[in-house]
Amino acid sequence: MIHLFIAFVLSFSGLSLSIEKYPDNVTGKVIGVVDGDTIDILYEGKPLRIRLAHIDCPEIRKKQPYGAAAKKFSSDFCFGKQVRILHKNDVDRNKRLIGELFLFNGLNLNKELVKAGLAWHFVKYSTSVEYSNLEKAARIARTGLWKEPNPVAPWNWRKPE
Repeated sequence: MIHLFIAFVLSFSGLSLSIEKYPDNVTGKVIGVVDGDTIDILYEGKPLRIRLAHIDCPEIRKKQPYGAAAKKFSSDFCFGKQVRILHKNDVDRNKRLIGELFLFNGLNLNKELVKAGLAWHFVKYSTSVEYSNLEKAARIARTGLWKEPNPVAPWNWRKPE
């Protein structure tokens, strides 16, 4: 009886009892690159938006330097290709599945963006030592956006002035 009441209340509150669960390894063809860290794949005949885990790329919408370069890098890396998404069934506030994108040759887009100096390790949401070390190496090598004297992190770029 209590379950019916909760379902009734939730149905009117706009919440859902069921959260979509995906297999640990989702595979699909990349059908869109929204920006450097947001990709659309075709999964079971429907588009599925993926937010790349551990990283944050420069903003393309607010014309942040290197935003277009990050999008082009992601597009060149995976557009039109079959990929595997490794994830933990977490979604962000925009209902994007958060995961790491792998080509079937083993290359990881998330890591390659950091190595190329086109993404920050997103420490607010990731404690990965590996991603932290990849960013440090890109900074030392002055790769990509690290060539700039004072690059602004995307989370600061997005803040209203």
